[in-house]
Amino acid sequence: MAGKQIRVAFATCVQLGLSCIEEIYKIGGHLDLMITLKDEKAKHKSGRIYLDSIASEQDVPLLKINHINDLEVLQAIRDYHIDWLFIIGWSQIAGREILEAPTYGCIGMHPTLLPEGRGRAAVPWAILKGLNRTGVSMFKLDQGVDTGDILGQGVIEIGPRMTATELYQKVDEMHVELIRRYWKDIVDGSVKMKKQDHNKATEWPGRKPEDGRITADMTVEEAERLVRAVTHPYPGAFYDLGDARMIIWSADISRTDADHAVALKGGYLIPVEYEIIQKDS
Repeated sequence: MAGKQIRVAFATCVQLGLSCIEEIYKIGGHLDLMITLKDEKAKHKSGRIYLDSIASEQDVPLLKINHINDLEVLQAIRDYHIDWLFIIGWSQIAGREILEAPTYGCIGMHPTLLPEGRGRAAVPWAILKGLNRTGVSMFKLDQGVDTGDILGQGVIEIGPRMTATELYQKVDEMHVELIRRYWKDIVDGSVKMKKQDHNKATEWPGRKPEDGRITADMTVEEAERLVRAVTHPYPGAFYDLGDARMIIWSADISRTDADHAVALKGGYLIPVEYEIIQKDS
């Protein structure tokens, strides 16, 4: 790769991806093609952003698509002679043809220290499992689930009372940091990749809103950890009170009863930020 002008494309439709693109230009890099969803796609999805302004400002072609595997994406990668395609903040899974279309492949990021924590819901699981550190991995996408070769990683320390809101922000910041750290290596052809040790791999399953239920058989410490793990931007932990449901966004632990306290093993969960809704609403 050395000596060749590397041509890079970037696919995203969320703020995290836009932050990464902005960082590329801050450090003096450039893109040869931007890819995003058509304006009407996912327009009501939380975090949906548009690339029109930055593409216009940087005079970069912008391709708007319905799906990452559309034939027009494949054709654009070929037409623009793309060497690397970043796919970040994109929920659709790229198929083999797209993964193999750029000269050197596609780059993604995953919010764990791979091979630990392949799969879904990485931020909640890191807190639920009581980890004292996690991170973000920049890796070459392949047809497996988070199984590709690692380009680089960044470590994030997890404090004892860290919330999903705080960890999510640190994960976003680490994505940008990894762009800053490895961009030069990517574009000058000196990037080195390391194969994952598949024997050390763990897989974390997806989570549903129902998994935020606080039950009477939990210890108060388990419930408080659940509250921190699924608070914003996730659906929240909840406790059912007859026909009503208390959604708890933050809570403290107490050994004595109080207003709205939830009695659990070993103490009381004291809701700090919460809302009460009717279950049929």
